[in-house]
Amino acid sequence: MSRRLLIASIIVIISGTAFGYLIFGKADKSTERYKTSELTTGDIESTISSSGTLSPITTVEVGTQVSGTIAEVFVDFNYKVKKGQLLAVLDTVLLRVSILDARAGVDRADAQMEQAQAEFDRNQTLFDQKLISDSEFLPYRVALKTQKANLTSAEAALLRAKRNLDYAYISSPINGTVIEKNIEAGQTVAASLSTPTLFKIAEDLSKMEILAAVDESDIGKVKAGQAARFEVQAYPGKTFNGSVTQLRLQPQTISNVVTYTVIVSADNEENLLLPGMTATIDFIVDERKDVLLVPNAALRFQPSDKIVAEFSKGNRPQPDSAARFAGYRDGQATSDSEGSSREKRQAAMSKIWYLNDAGRIMMEPVKTGISDGNYTEIAAGPHLIEGARIIYGLEQGNGNNSSGRTTSPAFGGGRGPRF
Repeated sequence: MSRRLLIASIIVIISGTAFGYLIFGKADKSTERYKTSELTTGDIESTISSSGTLSPITTVEVGTQVSGTIAEVFVDFNYKVKKGQLLAVLDTVLLRVSILDARAGVDRADAQMEQAQAEFDRNQTLFDQKLISDSEFLPYRVALKTQKANLTSAEAALLRAKRNLDYAYISSPINGTVIEKNIEAGQTVAASLSTPTLFKIAEDLSKMEILAAVDESDIGKVKAGQAARFEVQAYPGKTFNGSVTQLRLQPQTISNVVTYTVIVSADNEENLLLPGMTATIDFIVDERKDVLLVPNAALRFQPSDKIVAEFSKGNRPQPDSAARFAGYRDGQATSDSEGSSREKRQAAMSKIWYLNDAGRIMMEPVKTGISDGNYTEIAAGPHLIEGARIIYGLEQGNGNNSSGRTTSPAFGGGRGPRF
């Protein structure tokens, strides 16, 4: 008999538990729970992101003005060179022959001018004595001037040949580092159409610059002297600092997107930055230190009718104020017929919903400052202090978080404030 009683008791307990779960469990799932995050204090920055390519501040392309075959090359990649140092030499045989030919031309023109001068002097005497006419004397005068011109032309050809020989010896124009070499011994270079680039020399690799492409929608926030920081893929997690030195006014249009080139200079004392690296840059538009920070999700929070009703009940609004409390659900306060200046100021401010120490729902109009995309500065909010439980969302039932409280707002990824 006692065994049957025990079995019956167990059945009653199981049935009661199942019934309670169906009744109270469903009711609990329909209960709204708040997702909250504590209001924190920290530093915040407003930035503009861009990307660009690292390059030396001063780079010189070394070429040649004469054609020929490279006889010798004295430097290689990464060589440190001094101004005037010999880098390469072209074959000079033909150039020296050109000098000999030009010298012969000068001697020939000089002899011809000497002959023309003698004939001019002899006929000048006859012309002065009026023994020959002006028309007879004219050819001697023309011949002398012609030979003088020929001598000048021959001397110019000699000077050109000497200078071409000098161009065969390719020297460094600056102190720096060879970052590009395009020739080898035995290679033929042709300078007839354009000057070929043989070497590229960077003057000082301890100073680098970034040519960043900034979108036209952001260029108005970038100023000369503005601080910037950047990262390169070669050193993940390492941040380099720089500053804006120039905004180039020449626009570039790529795929219907207008961008402007911004020059960012940076120190490279550790020689970690190399020419050609791609840098991801953040231009620091504004920054604040030790301010209240609210998650952006809290500023986007739209209260339900239940929250508005609970807030209205707790604050005991007057009957004619019901419309104003309903307006909070849309993030705006409705002005009365007289256009209260206080409510106009509230309409221009953001609204934050939070729980006070007693767990009651409260609303605070706040003036916001700068934002980093995840958090926003609270510039004015007299009733909000660090640690306040800010509401940024709702969840139904117990879920995985039975307390309805979380330490981070429910928005996608991103970094938090810098403490």
